[in-house]
Amino acid sequence: MSRTAKSKLTRFGFRPDAGGAHTARTIMLAELTTLLDAVPGPDATLTEYTRAIVEENCLGKRSGKTRSLSLRHLVELYSLDSQDLVFRALLYYWERDPAGRPLLALLCAVTRDQLLRESAPKILKTPQGTIFTTADMENFIEHKHPGRFSTATLTSAAQNLNSSWTKSGHLRGVMRKVRTSPRATAGAAAFALLLGFLSGARGTRLFETEFFRLLECSSGCGFDLAEEAANRGWMTLFRVGDVLEVHFHQLLTPQEKEWLRE
Repeated sequence: MSRTAKSKLTRFGFRPDAGGAHTARTIMLAELTTLLDAVPGPDATLTEYTRAIVEENCLGKRSGKTRSLSLRHLVELYSLDSQDLVFRALLYYWERDPAGRPLLALLCAVTRDQLLRESAPKILKTPQGTIFTTADMENFIEHKHPGRFSTATLTSAAQNLNSSWTKSGHLRGVMRKVRTSPRATAGAAAFALLLGFLSGARGTRLFETEFFRLLECSSGCGFDLAEEAANRGWMTLFRVGDVLEVHFHQLLTPQEKEWLRE
């Protein structure tokens, strides 16, 4: 991806080159759920999320330091800023599609966490039913970033990544992880299509992006989920023969639409 393309994506809330939280934390699905329950609504500000975590201790952390660290990692993973389209869209689908929340969280985190994003192909290429160990992920990270991490950090990152992929439904198990398939939903499909749309994909290529592949559903199933999302008013879908148009007018501000036209 070119520097210009990366710069454009950051305006929507992507963090293409960010190291991310996975050396210390997972996608923090439980914490995110608790936070969004404590601070509901699409217009909540980062200040309100900060107050809920640090001052009101909605996450139930033992010390001010762990509260601040939790806030920092949640911001790294999700931004918690409704000015960022990626987070605003997460909130939109989160409210409307509770069953899709594990995949919604993963999709958002993938746009903002480099290690998680890099590990996606490794997970997706692992056959269903295969045992996937911490050592498997350690070896992958070390091959991707030779000498970058200490032994302890490498193990921590591998464990956290495997835990995140378990939370999303791509792995199953506690000590013994087994490759499984996540539960794809209409909301997750719409969010994945939006992320691909922001990245420049159009037409049927939207169903071939790195984001949509995370749903692990067939092309037919993918189209069905997209049509379900469109029928619910979560996106706009026009399909005539092989011609496909997808839009997200209800989510985009005038400024964001202008950025997409550049």
